Amino acid sequence: MPTAFFSHPECRQHDMGRGHPECPQRLDAINDHLLATGLDMALERREAPLVGLHDVVLAHESLYVTELQAVLEELQASGESRAMDPDTVANGGTWRAAQRAAGAAVAATDAVLDGQVDNAFCAVRPPGHHATRNQTMGFCFFNNVAIAARHALDVRGLQRVAVVDFDVHHGNGTEDILAGDERVLMVGIFQHPLYPYCGEVPKGDNMLNLPLPPYTRGGEMRDIVEAMWMPRLEEFKPQMVFISAGFDAHREDDLGQLGLVEADYEWLTRRIKAVADRHAGGRIVSCLEGGYALGALARSVAAHLRVLADL
Repeated sequence: MPTAFFSHPECRQHDMGRGHPECPQRLDAINDHLLATGLDMALERREAPLVGLHDVVLAHESLYVTELQAVLEELQASGESRAMDPDTVANGGTWRAAQRAAGAAVAATDAVLDGQVDNAFCAVRPPGHHATRNQTMGFCFFNNVAIAARHALDVRGLQRVAVVDFDVHHGNGTEDILAGDERVLMVGIFQHPLYPYCGEVPKGDNMLNLPLPPYTRGGEMRDIVEAMWMPRLEEFKPQMVFISAGFDAHREDDLGQLGLVEADYEWLTRRIKAVADRHAGGRIVSCLEGGYALGALARSVAAHLRVLADL
């Protein structure tokens, strides 16, 4: 069965302004590279649906969702923009884009669980892993991966899922939502100190946070993952794996100071896929998070997808 590639044109309509690194051109760079390399032909393209708010409130407080919807629908009607926090701006396209991004993650989860595809990658924006239960943060509105993980558990009836986060920034929002949920094991690597300046002390026993100092290279990262992630994941035996796939730890990305390259993302994906193949029937849903150097982002996503698609 193929690897599904979920996206939607409305994900480009969310725009935080000229010069903002989390820009619509990120998706263009990925799409252009997939077409230029022919990798697009190996993927099953699927359109991201709008998320149902009944799924969103599995991960976010209902009051937060209601208030955010009201603000974003107001901006949709007026066409204006508004700063939601120091890093996150909403415009008239944000509400639909956020619904598509979370909707992609949920639809991908269903497609994989229903056996329609082997695994899935969601090329969506806005990203999600900084959005907490009740707060926009760090370019994020809805926590796409946390929503999908809770959907797999609470709606689809799985008993154990793993969340793997290799963004250069700690997935504090995902941790906020999932800490203490014994049905979830979250493992993450991230640069520290770096925004959001937390994560060195996990919020729950089901969190394995591995902060890396600036200028860590791929070899050191691999050693740490092999020694720390892999035993926990093998012991946990997840029935499905969710990936917060941030590619901003690449050495060309200016938002961090780690030194990963495409081969490191290929290696990470192979190690994650090996766990999924052994314990989860290969079931993986990966969602785009960071990655702001457009060329490095596109090449790294392609390396990630080649492993998922067994190419």
